[in-house]
Amino acid sequence: MWLAELVKNNVKGGNGGVGSLLVRYMSRTRAVNVRKINPKVPIPEAKSIASSLYDLIKQRGPLTVPNTWTLAQEAGIGGLNSRTHMKIMLKWMRGRKLLKLFCNHVGSNKKFLHCTLPEEPQTEQLESLPEPVLQTKKKPSAKRKKKTKK
Repeated sequence: MWLAELVKNNVKGGNGGVGSLLVRYMSRTRAVNVRKINPKVPIPEAKSIASSLYDLIKQRGPLTVPNTWTLAQEAGIGGLNSRTHMKIMLKWMRGRKLLKLFCNHVGSNKKFLHCTLPEEPQTEQLESLPEPVLQTKKKPSAKRKKKTKK
């Protein structure tokens, strides 16, 4: 009840942006939970399609959805029924943290590109790097000896 009064006072021209901020926040729709996307096919088949799409995107670099669809048709990825189904699969892969979607501004237009997430560094690279040697010097004790009274 007190919240509604606060919002009414601030929307009517009260001295604060709390109400307008609250109204703006509450009026937005929630984002889709991409972890719960249904891939529309059995999970083993979805995993095989996802691995094919992942390899395709990894080889060709960041791709837009139309380019991904064209290359998927050329590669002959089985199991993709339509472009809409491929979009659902890409969203499912983003929810599983296989892909990342980023925006590239080109003038006043935006291009949304899918790319693979960076993988963990290779163990060969870690073995080739020498470990840094830490040099520590022992400092003399900062404590002073107390003089005893005689």
